[in-house]
Amino acid sequence: MQRVHGYSGSPYEETIGFSRAVRVGPFVSVGGTAPIGANGETVGVGDPATQARRCFEIIADALAQVGASMEDVVRTRLMLTRIEDFRAVVEVRKEFVGQVRPVDTIVQIDRFVDPDWLLEVEVDAVTADPEAWQPA
Repeated sequence: MQRVHGYSGSPYEETIGFSRAVRVGPFVSVGGTAPIGANGETVGVGDPATQARRCFEIIADALAQVGASMEDVVRTRLMLTRIEDFRAVVEVRKEFVGQVRPVDTIVQIDRFVDPDWLLEVEVDAVTADPEAWQPA
């Protein structure tokens, strides 16, 4: 099966050597996505909802790059540094994937690479027709 990569432009992609999204056949995984703006700076410092929205925007773009969409999401993983932020974060999650009702995991962790990040989000998706899309 063909392997297709998607990128977000995060400075960490090049430094660490990873893809934002990887598609193999109908399966897509989007790695830990932090609230990084186009300028490489953290978006919404101190605001979990703003950070969550940015994470899901990056994820939606990464899915589109590999021929998938938020409607294809089957799992979300929300990693928070403050578990009490989960209500604000899940409200944003519902805006992006609430209608498809993927399975979900929410965990609290100690910290991220950047101390201003309150969360990272991962998703997995499965497309309906793996042959319907081919990379440009």
